[in-house]
Amino acid sequence: MSVFPDLHLHYVQACRDLSQPENPFVARVLQEADKNGEISTKGMTLKLAGNNHLVPVPRVTDDDIAALVPVLYQAAFVTGLDLAYNLLTDAGAQIIAAFLQGNSSLRYLNLMFNDIGTSGAELIAEALHSNQSLVHLRMTGNKIGNQGGMFFASMLRINSTLEKLDLGDCDLGLHCLIATSIALTQNKSLKAINLNRPLLSSQQEETTVHVARMLRINSSLVELHLGKHGMKNFGVERLCEALYGNSSLRYLDLSCNSITYDGVKSLGELLKRNKTLRILDLSANRIEDNGAIYLSEALATRNMTLHALSVVSNNITDEGLVALAHALQANTTLTHIYIWGNKIGTNASVAFWELIEMGRLEQGCTDVVPYEVDGEVFLAELSHGLDKHRYWAPRSATVEPSAANASLSILPVSEF
Repeated sequence: MSVFPDLHLHYVQACRDLSQPENPFVARVLQEADKNGEISTKGMTLKLAGNNHLVPVPRVTDDDIAALVPVLYQAAFVTGLDLAYNLLTDAGAQIIAAFLQGNSSLRYLNLMFNDIGTSGAELIAEALHSNQSLVHLRMTGNKIGNQGGMFFASMLRINSTLEKLDLGDCDLGLHCLIATSIALTQNKSLKAINLNRPLLSSQQEETTVHVARMLRINSSLVELHLGKHGMKNFGVERLCEALYGNSSLRYLDLSCNSITYDGVKSLGELLKRNKTLRILDLSANRIEDNGAIYLSEALATRNMTLHALSVVSNNITDEGLVALAHALQANTTLTHIYIWGNKIGTNASVAFWELIEMGRLEQGCTDVVPYEVDGEVFLAELSHGLDKHRYWAPRSATVEPSAANASLSILPVSEF
């Protein structure tokens, strides 16, 4: 028997008691929510993240969320709730799950890097069977494991509202990834999913094969993150074969895998034929100069749809980097390129300095900036990238989100 109805009644009753001025936590929330008097029509995101380096903040606990949730029942103007980097456990997840069952206004929920486990994941996933308002859920970094991921895979077969789901760094396993891929052959609403860093013991790339089969069928997925999957050239080839017929995917993240120039050769052929892919992240692979040359040939001659490319930390020397710089001169569509972490020499430094000087490459659209010493040009690193600050908050407010997370401006898949 579900405990959700009883929890709902309990917290609605508690709300009448807790929303009094003598309760400092709830009173502070109410005061912040109503300070402008205009948010009831616009909606707001309540940010209670525990990783604010600029202003020290107490971290939210299960007891705190028990006090907050009753207030949220009366605050329909709160459409987003950021509880990242706090101390919530399965007990807090139970309270949040009850709230999701009774709430019809919350569209964004960020629970990344708390202490929610398998049982908490089960409750939240079960609540999303009936919830029809939540659009974006971030569970990143909660160790829900393979079984917890299975609950979300089952949820995707039923839920028709969720558009963006982040399950990166959640210790997902083989069976969970296969079940998720199968669920996405039926789900028509999900637009973005992050499956980064699962725990896979097999070297056979079964999960990549199932993802490729899903991409042949799925026509709604726009953004897909497959970082740290141990993917090799065989897996990339299967993905490329599937993407020849896919007309929806815009953002493909293959960072931190074991892809070499042979796998990139397949990607180069894909770029010559694919007309929809806009962002390609190959950071922290091993494509080397040959891989960079394959990409540059495709970009210079045939592809006019890719907007952003990251080849950070791929053991590329001047030969490959100069080829990419020349490709940018011929290609007018590619606006963002990220190259730091490679073996940048004089020729590459001069080539990218020329791109920036002539205005072909804006400094906010790359992760390097040129400087000159004794008449010689060098490149220094900028804190820019496709997902530079995906999992942490910068210690200063000087980095604009559009530069630090360029993918948010190139390809926003939800309002959050």
